[in-house]
Amino acid sequence: MSFEIAGKLIEKYNMVQVNDRFKKREFVIEKTESNGGMEFTDHIKFQLTQDRCNLVDNIELNDEIKVNFNIRGNKWERDGKVNYFTNLDAWRIEKVQNQNSDDGNMPPPPSLDNLPPENEPDDLPF
Repeated sequence: MSFEIAGKLIEKYNMVQVNDRFKKREFVIEKTESNGGMEFTDHIKFQLTQDRCNLVDNIELNDEIKVNFNIRGNKWERDGKVNYFTNLDAWRIEKVQNQNSDDGNMPPPPSLDNLPPENEPDDLPF
């Protein structure tokens, strides 16, 4: 199952080579929400693995980003003790464009030069 969340990138760590077959890189986003006049802030740590470790390279600290991720849980046993841990495995990261900025992706408004004159009949059947 896939999830998506947006927030501000506040930490990104170096890639760690865990063993000869596994590498990972972690990063943290800050997610702030308002509820009933109160503001709540969460700090959420994600991991990138293998060939996805470079997905955060072109993202700067304090950039607003959207993260697509999967939740993974594992069981770990050692010396008769059982532990469980959960990872948020990111698989896509996108910068979020500020809605107030002009990013150039919006088409220009229609030009009045292309409209027919008011008194000139058009050939439309309606």
